[in-house]
Formats: sequence, C-alpha cells, structure tokens
Amino acid sequence: MNTVTPTYAAYAQWRDVVCEGELDVSVVIPAYNEQERIIPTIGAFAAEMARLGLKWELIISDDGSSDATRTLVGLMGHANVRLVEAPANAGKGAAVRRGFTAARGRMVLFSDADNATPVQELEGLIARIEAGADVAIGSRAADGADVGERSLLRRAMSAGLRTVVRVGLGIGVEDTQCGFKLFTLNAAHRISHAQTVEGFSFDLEVLHLAERFDYSIAEVPVRWYDVPGSKVRPVRDALRFFSSIARIRLNGIRGVYKNA
Repeated sequence: MNTVTPTYAAYAQWRDVVCEGELDVSVVIPAYNEQERIIPTIGAFAAEMARLGLKWELIISDDGSSDATRTLVGLMGHANVRLVEAPANAGKGAAVRRGFTAARGRMVLFSDADNATPVQELEGLIARIEAGADVAIGSRAADGADVGERSLLRRAMSAGLRTVVRVGLGIGVEDTQCGFKLFTLNAAHRISHAQTVEGFSFDLEVLHLAERFDYSIAEVPVRWYDVPGSKVRPVRDALRFFSSIARIRLNGIRGVYKNA
C-alpha cells in the first residue's frame, strides 16, 4: 500500500531536486542568530508550500550570525535552500536586500524568521498579486486582521509610529512593519536596487519607494502572534525609526532615488 501523500511527495521532490526554469515564489528570510527558530520556520514553509503545489526556492539571508544558524541551514542539505551570507552584521534591511537581489521567482516574499505571521497567510497575498497588485503586504491594522496578545507598550508604539509615518512620509498603508510582504520580481529588484536603509526600519523606505515608483500596493489582513524572543526594543527602535524617516526625506530632497 502506497502511504506517500501528494504533499509529502512534493516536499521530497523540492528537498532533493533543484527546481529548474521559472519559479513561482522566492522566499527570503533574513536571519541573525536564529539557531533556535530557523529549522522550525523552514519546516513550516516547506510543508505549506508543498501543500500549495508551488515551484519555489528558499533564501536564508544570514546577517553575520555568531551562533549556529548558518551551520544548521547548511546541514539540512536541501536542494532548493540557498544560504546568502554576509561577512558581518549589517542590519535586517541589508539582509533582505541581499536576498531580493538573489531571488529569481516571479514573486518574492520577505518573511521574518520567527514566523509571527504564519506562512498559511501567503495565499491571501498571492491572490492580490495575481489580481494585479505589484506589492501585497501583510497587515495587522487592516479590517479582518487577527492579532494575538501584544503588550500595552507595543500597541502604543505601533499606534504612535503609524501617525508619524503618515505625517512624515505620507505612506498610504496602515501597517508598515509587519514582516510578511510579497512583491513581483520586477518590484523586488527595482526597490532593493534603490534601497539605502539597512536597519530595522527598512520597511519604511521599501514602501516609500514602492509608492514613488507607482507600484500598486495591497494591504492584506493577516494573523499575527507575538512570538517569544522578539528582537524588537521599543525605545531603541523608535529612535531608529525617526532617524530613518529623516534619512528617507533627505534622500528625496537630494535626488538619491531619481534615477533608480
């Protein structure tokens, strides 16, 4: 009796045989000292993508980890997992940019390593890209979002930063910081080529550039959970947030993005 399910067969094929030709999706996961979470996250993606029957690759963009993250990814030996390495820690934005530059799928997903937005939410983002959007972003603020319990400080910080973003950059989305965003390949490559912010608040510049380049953006409600071990530090990151807004505005004044 054959007990191999179609989903497992699809996973085994992806694990063992390099995908040739055009890919449906490139998944980019930036990682810095993620030895505790990276393998479960890879497993979650592998299971869901096999269920969806997509032709895909996984790019782990390591940002100079000092723990066993790179070793663990390498030991997996999966045919369609690529490890993009940096010589030193440069920031989350820099890691995402390297991953986007390496991507070759017709759609490119950026997802946080903690899987706070479950990979099962990808279907909703793909549907919006297939309907004509250039960028589909997971949103914890859109109607229909399901947000797990967050600390009072994080809720207050999110509300305050949304106001600052609207006033400071005029970005027309409610949630700029959810770590689950899908792009067409053209949009991913063009935006990453123009990107200058390398740290935590790089999402601000990415969305600012998407609007500057007249890409259509769809904000999609998603489930989100406050995963233990978050690297977010509200006070420190708020200061970096303000600094990035100032830098992006100054870039615009200086014409940094003009020929991108």
